[in-house]
Amino acid sequence: MEVKIGVQQSPRELVLESAQSPAEVEQAVSEALAKDGVLSLTDEKGRKVIIPVAKLAYVEIAEASHRPFGFTTR
Repeated sequence: MEVKIGVQQSPRELVLESAQSPAEVEQAVSEALAKDGVLSLTDEKGRKVIIPVAKLAYVEIAEASHRPFGFTTR
């Protein structure tokens, strides 16, 4: 699953591939916002991303898109 995180005053968004379900990511975001703490997510390679919720602009949760590569016919 792909998660895009917008950070205030940053021109680039953070993009990570997560093994968590969309519901798990949504719950983590909701809990972090309720506690006014930090959002902590782990990507598929085990790297952690920690963001203070005061700096969050948006969080976009989407299924990972598997694009074909090489020569394909439609």
